[in-house]
Amino acid sequence: MLKVLIVDDSLIIRKKVSKLLENLGHEVIADAQNGQEAIDAYNAKQPDMVTMDITMPDMDGITAVKHIMKDNPEAKIIMVTSHGQEDMVIKSIQAGAVGYMLKPITEDKLAHAIGEIFIEYAIDEKDDELDLLDDSF
Repeated sequence: MLKVLIVDDSLIIRKKVSKLLENLGHEVIADAQNGQEAIDAYNAKQPDMVTMDITMPDMDGITAVKHIMKDNPEAKIIMVTSHGQEDMVIKSIQAGAVGYMLKPITEDKLAHAIGEIFIEYAIDEKDDELDLLDDSF
């Protein structure tokens, strides 16, 4: 079970992501609605993972990632973005984020993103050729 910090300026999105994470067996230990709250929550709670919206008031997600990574280089941050923000995703990765998800967020997208970062949560995607091989015995 991962302990997760959700950062998004939309309460609806925070609640949705929280429910999806809980469905996947993880615990949401904090949420934040802007970059400064994200930094404060990260420092106070030390989550295993963060979902970070890029576009937020006061302090955007990219700036928050830079601040979090400065003191916590082991932080695992997944950026959440809308279509058309590819340049911002690149800046986020350069700042230290380990991945990204496009909105709308679904349970499958979230599970896949988590599995990309934490091998113990990787989704078992079978290879079709292996399935054919297995069937022949």
